[in-house]
Amino acid sequence: MAPLRTPLQGVWNVVRFNWPFYLGAGAAALSLAGVGLAGPAALRPYAALLLALALLPMLLSLLITAYIYDFSALYRFQWLPELGPAPTALLTLSAGFDEISAPLAHLYPTASLLAADFYDAARHTEPSIQRARRAYPPYPGTRTVDTRAALPLANASIDLAVAFLAAHEIRDAAERAAFFQEIARVLAPTGTVVVTEHLRDPANFLAYTIGFLHFHSRRAWRATFRAAGLRVEREVSITPFIIAFILRKHGSAA
Repeated sequence: MAPLRTPLQGVWNVVRFNWPFYLGAGAAALSLAGVGLAGPAALRPYAALLLALALLPMLLSLLITAYIYDFSALYRFQWLPELGPAPTALLTLSAGFDEISAPLAHLYPTASLLAADFYDAARHTEPSIQRARRAYPPYPGTRTVDTRAALPLANASIDLAVAFLAAHEIRDAAERAAFFQEIARVLAPTGTVVVTEHLRDPANFLAYTIGFLHFHSRRAWRATFRAAGLRVEREVSITPFIIAFILRKHGSAA
């Protein structure tokens, strides 16, 4: 599969989608550096300590982000399960920023693909998503869907459904389970669901400190899948910071 991403696109996207944070952090770092270099002698050690405490986590986070999104196997997709015959009908699920439809269309050129975007401006108010939507147009033919309503698909009509770094945006557990029930409804008996996510775990705390609270725990995801009638066939650790859950309907063959 030919690369569809530019060098350092991942870390650059994180910075530009969250530029107010990095601008504020940079301004604070410059102020602390100024105090450390030219401020009162009694304050200089404290300014240097605060500068280190501010910069080190941010630099570590950017380095880990570059590793995940630019240097790991995440966007090469060799971690996708062997599906036997190539899927003929694909469903991608995104929340305002779709990074998966174009690669899957490239990987499975003969399959029909429906890109479904469940972004809701009234509920998904993160400015970073709004900036991402301005930077990247939706995949051609993308359908807007509601996580609280039926998907515009017939029963058992999809061979492969992929929610790539998106489903964590559904914050309510009951709503999340109901949405995955809809995914299970449209999944063929031998179909596969792939859910790729960061987890609320120590590794992501190291990477993002309190930002890891935006993700869900492994236990929460497994509860969602059980409630939706899906079973975890296996987990694929793409990096120490990202996992892919490979799901099938209960009772389906592996």
